[in-house]
Amino acid sequence: MVSNAAKSDEYIRYQKWIPRLTEAANQAKALLRRAPFTLAFVVLLWVVGIISGSLLNGPPASLLSSVGVGPGSLGAGLWWTPASSLLWCDDLTSYIFSTLLLFAFVAPAEHRFGVAKTFSLLLLTHITGTLAGSAIVYLASRAGDEWTEQLTTVVTVGASPAAVGVGLAMTSRLSALWRRRVRLLTLMALLLLVAYSGTLLDVLRLAAGLVGLVAGPLLLGRSPRAAGVRTSQSERRVLVALIVAGTAVGPVIAALSDTPIGPLSVLRYLLLTTPPDASAVQQICLDPTTLDDCRTLRAQLRLSGFGPAIMALMPVILLVVSAAGLRRGRRAAWWAALVVNLALAAMAVLLATELFGTPREQLVVFGGLGATQTLLAILLPLTLPLVVAGLLVATRTSFTVRAPTGTYRRLGLLAGGTLLLLCAIYVVGGYAARGQFDQAPTIWQLIGLFPIRLVPPGYLGEIELPFLPSGPIATLLSEWTGVLFLAVLAGALMVSFRRNRPADPATDIARARSLLKKHGGSSLAYMTLWPGNSYFFTSDRQAFVAYRLVGTVAVSVTGPVGARQERPAAVVAFAEFCADQGITPCLYSIDDDVKSVAETQLAWRAVQVAEETMLHLPDLAFTGKKWQDIRTALNKASKTGITAQWWAYPNTPLHVTEQIKAISEEWVADKGLPEMGFTLGGLDELDDPEVRCLVAIDGDHTVHGITSFLPVYRDEEIVGWTLDFMRRRTTGFSGVMEYLIATAALQFRDEGAEFLSLSGAPLARIDRGDNPDSVQRLLDMLGRILEPVYGFRSLLDFKAKFQPTYQPLWMAYPESAALPGIANAITKSYLPDFSPRQGSVLLRKLRS
Repeated sequence: MVSNAAKSDEYIRYQKWIPRLTEAANQAKALLRRAPFTLAFVVLLWVVGIISGSLLNGPPASLLSSVGVGPGSLGAGLWWTPASSLLWCDDLTSYIFSTLLLFAFVAPAEHRFGVAKTFSLLLLTHITGTLAGSAIVYLASRAGDEWTEQLTTVVTVGASPAAVGVGLAMTSRLSALWRRRVRLLTLMALLLLVAYSGTLLDVLRLAAGLVGLVAGPLLLGRSPRAAGVRTSQSERRVLVALIVAGTAVGPVIAALSDTPIGPLSVLRYLLLTTPPDASAVQQICLDPTTLDDCRTLRAQLRLSGFGPAIMALMPVILLVVSAAGLRRGRRAAWWAALVVNLALAAMAVLLATELFGTPREQLVVFGGLGATQTLLAILLPLTLPLVVAGLLVATRTSFTVRAPTGTYRRLGLLAGGTLLLLCAIYVVGGYAARGQFDQAPTIWQLIGLFPIRLVPPGYLGEIELPFLPSGPIATLLSEWTGVLFLAVLAGALMVSFRRNRPADPATDIARARSLLKKHGGSSLAYMTLWPGNSYFFTSDRQAFVAYRLVGTVAVSVTGPVGARQERPAAVVAFAEFCADQGITPCLYSIDDDVKSVAETQLAWRAVQVAEETMLHLPDLAFTGKKWQDIRTALNKASKTGITAQWWAYPNTPLHVTEQIKAISEEWVADKGLPEMGFTLGGLDELDDPEVRCLVAIDGDHTVHGITSFLPVYRDEEIVGWTLDFMRRRTTGFSGVMEYLIATAALQFRDEGAEFLSLSGAPLARIDRGDNPDSVQRLLDMLGRILEPVYGFRSLLDFKAKFQPTYQPLWMAYPESAALPGIANAITKSYLPDFSPRQGSVLLRKLRS
């Protein structure tokens, strides 16, 4: 019998699964509502595969000859195969890959354009693409091309051509930025597969994609072309980066392909060699009459294994790292990509020399190739890097972004030091373990052979070395020395590409302060003068945008500062500056005017990140029932002998500043979390003679609370003030904040100020009855999650006591794909010193 405890445990486990099953069911329902045709087609694809026994290894030969498409089947009169090939795939991997493509491309198209148009595009691109691809293969084979001659005897099946065709057709209705991205990445992937894998399905997939590019605008129309930042330089950088990365990754595709027959597939031999059987090598090496054969086979073994495989990939890694820097316009990345490609070309010359000078039957790596492939093995490793190097030289003016002074001096010292250290380890260690080589090397032989350890093994297959490793230490030194050096170099380059050259802070902040006082900006504009900001000035230096640079994201500190008519142009110029520098711009805490510029002139998106509360001062009077809480605080302060005293923090008496510091430290300690910065001022921001502090002090000189106010300028006059710093003693007067703000408002009103901004409440907003998008809903949820710790919504509720008018503060950004990086940059701007320990404290507080 099953005990009650066991039944209870089983019930608890069952209960835990209920929410997961419910969530999965809800997601399935949502998918069914959004893309019923796509879901039905995917189910049909898998059901047909299961019923026909095609799921694991594709259709049986008899079935494949009837449903597969290709030049041969079409020539035999099987006219239905362009359609029937859509219902099967080659193997299980192809089924999974096709399913992912269908959900990635066809489902969004169906949700946006409906079932009828999506179904039409699916059939049109697949059928037309397979017919066109088969025709191209047939015509090329008739011209004598060896590669396409092999393809004419093949038939294939797969749904991926249809998915790719629909995806590229859909790009005609995407925004300009996403249209370029999807097309570039998809076409680059399709071309790489054709060039390096070269199967018939690869060709048909490319043909269907090209059909989709033509059919999309005809059937779906074109998206309206919104104005935006000039993108020619950014596009050029991305294109060059894709070409550099693509030519690097291509041989990897060929090496991983089951049957690589593409025109460039011979390059896989630079990465992958088939090792001889170890037992056969051992038998041959035991025979003293076959010593030459023994050494050749051992040389082949030397080119295989984990260490040589990693070393073969190191040029690929270096070029991919360089491509990441090229995308950001980095000058050093341009040099790195150029040097690596020229080095590969030089090694190709060495390889060609060995291939020309060695009889084909004696070749180690390329011995099994035909005459044509041997010629390609000689020409392609030389030609391809030179073509890429030529492209880099032709586009060199697009890569002008430099790292901070001294970055590459330090990188050079690191690389040089690492190289010398590894050379010493190799030479000293190799000489100490010289018995672990087949022929004991001398010191000079080890020194002379060290540069060879930095060359990928694919280029060394035909070079006879004077000694080969036979023991573990010798093998470790021979195989991993070059890997370690190139790995350090790649890592250092990657780090350097993320560092940015700072401007002259002293000159910039003086100019920024002058413009702020002369023209002003938003109510938060004084924050642009705080430490930690960088500055972008327009070409005439009549307007600026302050920003925090975190990694490759520039987060603005509110909107532009300058004459009102200059601000829209400053926003556009800032976006163009970021594009030139290869960094992502983000306009943060901006008002409606700047948001409108970002949306109309840059085609950016915007989301509300805070709610600003404003008091109109000229007609301010704390009369009526709605001001009861404020009058109570004023009266209570008067009765208890508390007074409000104005100070500039640098001139505040020592006994007051010490109490202010203690109150602030108490507040931070109570939170258990670091004090937030960026647009939330702390003690450092108080230390400014132009910032006014209002302190509540009782008759015993005890400080109960403090507030600070930032000036708001217009035409060289102060027209308003913005509340910034707020702290209260936990044991002090309970209504001290209401008292201080009300007192300040009355004082500013009497001085003739137009308004008092109570600043923005981050991640909080009032309900305006709108329909928030997914990003806005995510921010609202984040605000609710953080409420127990930082109390943003409670802060907004507190400010409501002053009967303010509400103004949304926005974040504008160029694209949704940039949001993860922007979120990380904003988090680090607010919490630059956030530690893992504080993270655990935050999690505990959120769970409690």
